[in-house]
Amino acid sequence: MGLTKSEIFTAEQNQLSQLLKAMAHPARIAILQQIISANACICGDLVEELGLAQATISQHLKELKNAGIIQGTIEGVTVCYCINPTTWKLLETQLGAFLGSFKDPKGCC
Repeated sequence: MGLTKSEIFTAEQNQLSQLLKAMAHPARIAILQQIISANACICGDLVEELGLAQATISQHLKELKNAGIIQGTIEGVTVCYCINPTTWKLLETQLGAFLGSFKDPKGCC
């Protein structure tokens, strides 16, 4: 059996790719910004803040939660979401290292 495409890359490359893929939508960036600014967020607040349908917000929250970028707690009929600090730190470290690895060669291109 042949290799799948993901198997030819490092675990770190695959992990960063998956995290960035989960964030790769403007609505998800907006959701993360709202959660960060509130330091916890109720889904209904996001509907009011972003002007998107509840079902749309829920789908984006599901993608972010499945990637481990956010975590949530259920309190009655309300789900409160916050940033998963472990994953956020990992994302910050890996993305920072990746972006910081570029050294301007001065005169290239």
